[in-house]
Amino acid sequence: MDKNAIKKFAVWARTELIARVSLKGVEYGIAEDNIEAPNADSVGGKVLTADEKKQRQALIAEINDKGYKQVMEEVAYTWFNRFSALRFMEVNGYLPSHVRVFTDEENNFKPQIIAEAIHLDLDGLDMEKVYELKDAEKTEELYKYLLIVQCNALNKILPGMFQKIADYTELLLPDNLLREGSVIQQMIELIPEDDWKDAVQIIGWLYQYYNSEKKDDVFAALKKNVKITKENIPAATQLFTPDWIVRYMVENSLGRLWLEGHPDIKEQFLPTEEEQSAYAAGNRDQEDTKWHYYLEEAEQESEVQAQLAEIRKEYATLTPDQLKVIDPCSGSGHILAYMFDVLMKIYESYGYTTREAVASIVENNLYGLDIDDRAAQLAYFVVMMKTVEYDKRFLKRKDGDGNPKIPQPHVYAITESGHTDKDGKKHKNYDEYTLEYFCNGDAKLKKAMDTIISELYDAKEYGSILTVTLQDWFALYARFAEIKEDIHVSRKAALRELLPLVQTAQALAQKYDTVVTNPPYMGSSGMSAKLSDYVKKNYPDSKADLFAVFIEKCGQMPKKNGYQAMITQHAWMFLSSFEKLRGKLLHTDIVNMTHLGARAFEEIGGEVVQTTSFVIRKSYAADYKGEYCRLIEPTTQQGKEDMFLAGENRYSTNQFNFSKIPGSPVSYWVSVNVLSTFECSLPLSELANPKQGLITGDVNRFVRKWYECVRADLSTSSSPQNVNRVGKWFPYCNGGEFRKWYGNNDDVVNWQDDGFEIKNFVDDKGKPRSRPQNQQYYFHEGGTWTAISSSLFSVRYFPEGYLFSNAGMAIYAEPRKLKYIIGFLNSKLCQLYLSLLNESLNYNQGDIAKLPIIFENVDLVVAKVVTSIDIVKKDWDSFETSWDFQHHPLLRNVPTIAEAFIQWQAECADRFNQLKANEEALNRIFIDIYGLQDELTPEVEDKDVTVRKADLGRDIRSFISYAVGCMFGRYSLDVDGLAYAGGEWGASKYASFAADKDNIIPICDDEYFEDDIVGLFVEFVKTVYGADTLDENLKFIADALGGKGQPKNVIRNYFLSDFYSDHCKIYQKRPIYWLFDSGKKNGFKALIYMHRYKPDTIARIRTDYVHEQQARYRTAIANLEQRIANASTGERVKLNKKLVKLQVQDTELRKYEEKIHHLADQMISIDLDDGVKKNYAIFQDVLAKIK
Repeated sequence: MDKNAIKKFAVWARTELIARVSLKGVEYGIAEDNIEAPNADSVGGKVLTADEKKQRQALIAEINDKGYKQVMEEVAYTWFNRFSALRFMEVNGYLPSHVRVFTDEENNFKPQIIAEAIHLDLDGLDMEKVYELKDAEKTEELYKYLLIVQCNALNKILPGMFQKIADYTELLLPDNLLREGSVIQQMIELIPEDDWKDAVQIIGWLYQYYNSEKKDDVFAALKKNVKITKENIPAATQLFTPDWIVRYMVENSLGRLWLEGHPDIKEQFLPTEEEQSAYAAGNRDQEDTKWHYYLEEAEQESEVQAQLAEIRKEYATLTPDQLKVIDPCSGSGHILAYMFDVLMKIYESYGYTTREAVASIVENNLYGLDIDDRAAQLAYFVVMMKTVEYDKRFLKRKDGDGNPKIPQPHVYAITESGHTDKDGKKHKNYDEYTLEYFCNGDAKLKKAMDTIISELYDAKEYGSILTVTLQDWFALYARFAEIKEDIHVSRKAALRELLPLVQTAQALAQKYDTVVTNPPYMGSSGMSAKLSDYVKKNYPDSKADLFAVFIEKCGQMPKKNGYQAMITQHAWMFLSSFEKLRGKLLHTDIVNMTHLGARAFEEIGGEVVQTTSFVIRKSYAADYKGEYCRLIEPTTQQGKEDMFLAGENRYSTNQFNFSKIPGSPVSYWVSVNVLSTFECSLPLSELANPKQGLITGDVNRFVRKWYECVRADLSTSSSPQNVNRVGKWFPYCNGGEFRKWYGNNDDVVNWQDDGFEIKNFVDDKGKPRSRPQNQQYYFHEGGTWTAISSSLFSVRYFPEGYLFSNAGMAIYAEPRKLKYIIGFLNSKLCQLYLSLLNESLNYNQGDIAKLPIIFENVDLVVAKVVTSIDIVKKDWDSFETSWDFQHHPLLRNVPTIAEAFIQWQAECADRFNQLKANEEALNRIFIDIYGLQDELTPEVEDKDVTVRKADLGRDIRSFISYAVGCMFGRYSLDVDGLAYAGGEWGASKYASFAADKDNIIPICDDEYFEDDIVGLFVEFVKTVYGADTLDENLKFIADALGGKGQPKNVIRNYFLSDFYSDHCKIYQKRPIYWLFDSGKKNGFKALIYMHRYKPDTIARIRTDYVHEQQARYRTAIANLEQRIANASTGERVKLNKKLVKLQVQDTELRKYEEKIHHLADQMISIDLDDGVKKNYAIFQDVLAKIK
């Protein structure tokens, strides 16, 4: 299946259809910003027919209720569904007329329905109109008419997909459907015909991809705190479930229930070892219907076996027609379709004919619900196409009078009895007179309907998590059957408005043998106010995410001893926010689980969405053992399936063991040895204090990178005892990359006057926006970790003087304990225990608090930890982004930079090797203390040792950056550390190498200026290493940069092309040197140092550099023009190239001068406390983009 083609079409089709539908609306005086009077008899000079007028009024009413964009979206989607369904049916020969709607028999875009128009036998077809349109050669109009008639004809057999088109969707059917480039033509051209053979796959992927751009829009809005509305929940949460996971869930729930009650037929259903091996090897037979994803139950103790035997006796009494199964979040119907397949095998094994089985499944077994009307249409269609797959004559079934009598599946869009519109106005979705007619004076019917109406108000806000009361469904349906034969004026309204309410209510209220679903994943922060309030009230133990709410709800839907199978995010297995939910689930039997981890869905990359699929039986046997498949290591969807089929990484675990671990995480893979350590240790919280930190409420306002600020305003050594702290910006542990022992000390926070501004930061209603929690720990020494990591867990020591955030949580204890605990937290044991407590990448203080600590060999551990901290601090301080950086490590008392690098390389290697040895020694010590020699080895991979090895390319670039710092006076060859970062300028600091006087250093493609950056760099290298080795050193630097040509040219090209992007990367998009840049042609570039910026800096750039460069260009251009006039033919070509280049640069610079002139005249001042982001934006028109 060509998914790229399907995606390309579906994404484009949504935009195209919305545009075409909207354009059609304009024809009828309906635009987003202007709607003509609803009762108009004509629009734009066109007289409306009675039908058009009625449809237009209905459309306007719908827009007033839902909003213009939502209605256009719905109409476009409805036509997309109809086109998709018609295409599937014509390709597979399922259209009753056997006449193709979009193509001819050779799949050309020549609709057969037009060619055969006068021979068609379709209900409702007006042959006179056909002849009239054909004679008038109105082919487009004829085609639209035939398309509508075809859809209406299909309404009799597929009413859930082809509703009667007598409403505003007909009004908005796009024009020019036969043109090249229309939605229909593109559907045929882009998607291969063979891809339409599998209804589940084609419909599922079309549904997912159609919604993909809208999904992106919804999540982009969510980042701006726009909650996900009921209309957008489907797009935001829809995810097509991989086929093998669907099979796993259905086979191990519905399939298991039947096999456990009818074990004698196992051989018919389950593959032999040879068949399974062939299947796992990729030898798949399309006719093979064996259950290859079925897991045998784990071996149980005798007491458990006895309990299970009683349950199986109940299963044995069931007949196929008694089974009730549901997918309460059915989406496009993937799970329902495979349930259908499994039910067919069950029926056939019981002796039913195919014809009998198909009808019974539709009428008795299968239920589906979805919040989205159009998804429900697709799911309904997929189920109906399943019926035809098994029984080719299913859609041709008739009653005794020859009228169509086709059983309809219980697949419904959740219907609401009323709703509140976008303006807060309440609407009833039914007529009171209709309700009165239906109830017909019957008090019981009235009470039942009143309850249903009450419980289904705003039902689309909540979907299948609604709790609905059981009613006398027989009595309700008997009344509907009665009124079908009635001639009362309200009959149609009752069937249209009330019947869907009863169907929805019954599907939600009744109990099922099996519930299987892939529910929506949506955190509480994305929920609308209504949904959030409902969830908090009715599902307090699972309120943190909608998927968890569905776990709880789906646990209520099965009958006693029934099954629940789901795929969800795996957070419920570990996070403390789901601990009470876990407590409930551990009082059921987790039969088996396929723990998928990240990348189980090929459409979702990255580590954030981690999933698990599981099967639960609504029973409880103490000491029940589940079968668990750990598939988290493979990084592809296919890799996980392959590991499952190979039977690898399987665990049989007594779920009682989970309660032995703090928080009862579902850590099924844990060994007895590891479990026992929780019983002979203390939780970390009894020895230390892991804490959440300061939430500022506005990071852009209160947090900076330390190098953005004036150095004098930084306070990097405040003690907790000092209440009168001087300074504005204080060190702030705020997370960062994977790094152990020390470092990531980049951020500072505004805590001036004891945090006065942050503490008093409120919104426009006076509500505090900040949360300065756990202040008693501020400025104490501690250890910090990154709360959300993309790698392993790591802790970094920090001395007194720091605050900490929620992104960089912290742990506090008395100094000796602190060092010991940091040693443990950076060991392999900690990683092992954290994987049991929380398999997500979010490490909160609650998880850290539960870690088991055993205090032994304390002195030895502390000594190793202190040494490790010292090693990593030296590494951190060797780079200029540390505030304790002294000088560049290649500044050594040697004549060549090559020798300096060799010494630096040896120093880095020693540090690396010593730290690696320390970490392995600590692992060995802790493995011995905890007795886990059989579980872990002490070795540490090189990639997990977080000090840097020497890297020639990186270190030479770093040396160049340091040289630029010396040019600007940020550093000095005569002073360790920062020489200048704001405040008073001291020229005496720069005796060996003078700082640039005007803080403007040009970067040109030739040495045009006295203070040209390459010239200054050459002078710097000569000063550091001496004149005698200058050429050798420049060549070494050029070679390290990887360029070709003369060393100075290579270095110049680096400054022109790469220096600034390197600088922005090193300084995390907060550059301290700013690049004034005229554009891609290198007409003019110059650096300034932001801490030395003055209001007249830009004026000096303009007058002293830009104007001078413009004069040079003019002179050079005139000179070249004269030379060209007197040059030979061969030389003239070369000179012309130079001339063109100079002319382009001159033009670029002329435009740039206009921009810089505007800014220069303003004499703009900046406040360094505002940070780079704000200040850089002031001059963005003349500065290089930060990349």
